[in-house]
Amino acid sequence: MFQGETAITIDDKGRLAIPTAFRDAVAKAGNQLVLTYNPFESGCLYLYPQPVWEKVRDQVNALPRTRSVNRQLQLKLVGAACFVEPDGSGRVSIPASQRSACGLEKRAVLLGMGDKFELWSEQAHHAQIRQTLGDADLGEDLNGLQL
Repeated sequence: MFQGETAITIDDKGRLAIPTAFRDAVAKAGNQLVLTYNPFESGCLYLYPQPVWEKVRDQVNALPRTRSVNRQLQLKLVGAACFVEPDGSGRVSIPASQRSACGLEKRAVLLGMGDKFELWSEQAHHAQIRQTLGDADLGEDLNGLQL
């Protein structure tokens, strides 16, 4: 559904424009998106189409709350989730609290990751790419993938 890397600008009101190449796919998914934290890496938010989000939310909420790791996942994903809808110009507003927590400023990177987007601060994205490129153990984790 979504793939590719797009450098984007977040305006002074905290809005980003969904790239035109993805607007039809977002509209087909109901034009409702859910924004929440990436629970695995700092400097990044997830942006799900609502139908995909509902499946993720239900899976996460089904985890036993008595385990600390599950509770943390529920807090970061479900507790922080907010609905956003593109306006007539294809822009969505990112809450100030989420922008601040992830270090999202004017320059950011939107990655299409199949069923969702990842919204990275430009600095965190560059650091992640450098780390991945320098990770000598990465090849062992790919077990037979032909890239």
